[in-house]
Amino acid sequence: MDLAEQLRTATWPLHRQVESSAFMRELVQGQVGPAAYCRLLRSLHALYEALETVLSHQGPHDLLTVARLPGLARAPALAADLAALHGPAWRDEIGPCASASDYATHLHRLGDTRPERLLAHAYVRYLGDLSGGQVLRRVVARALGLRGGEGTRFYDFGDLPAQVALGRAFREGLAGLRCDTGCEAGIVDEAVQAFVRHGHLFDELQRSA
Repeated sequence: MDLAEQLRTATWPLHRQVESSAFMRELVQGQVGPAAYCRLLRSLHALYEALETVLSHQGPHDLLTVARLPGLARAPALAADLAALHGPAWRDEIGPCASASDYATHLHRLGDTRPERLLAHAYVRYLGDLSGGQVLRRVVARALGLRGGEGTRFYDFGDLPAQVALGRAFREGLAGLRCDTGCEAGIVDEAVQAFVRHGHLFDELQRSA
C-alpha cells in the first residue's frame, strides 16, 4: 500500500470513534452554542498556528511539500472567524483547551526532532476539513444564523472544483511519496496518535460546555 492507503487503513477505526464523540455528535446536530463553538475554533487555531508555523520553518523538505500546498493553510481563516463571532480581542479573552495547548507544543517538538511526522497531522486535519468540514459549514451557519460566509471561513477552500482539486492534489501527493519503511511506519503511528489527541480535545470541550 502507498502511504495514503496506509494512513487511511490505520486511522479509520479511531476516525469513526472520534466522529462519534459526544461533542462531535452535538456539533453535527447543530446543538453547540456560540461560546462552545468559539472555544473549539480557538483550540483549532492553536493547532493550526503551531502546525503551519513549524511547516513554514522547515525549508526544502520533499516529504512536507504536500502539506504546504497553496490554499491549505487555515490559521488566518480561523482568526477571521473568531474575530467575527467573538470580537477583535478573541486571542486574549478565549484560551485554547489544555489538550490543544499540549498538542501545539507537541507539533513544535516534532519540528525540532521528527519533522517528517508533521505530515501525519496535516493529513488528519486538512483532509478532514476538505471533506466532513464541508458538512459542518452548513450546520454551523444554520445553527448560529450566519450569512454570507461570515464566521465559517475556516471551511472555505474556494468553489467546489477548487475544493475537489485541492483534496485530490493532497491525496495524490501522499500516494506519490517515497520513504523507507521505518519512516512510513512513524508517520502512520503519528496519525493514529493525532486522532487520539483529537479525542482528548473533544472530550475536554464537552466537559467545559
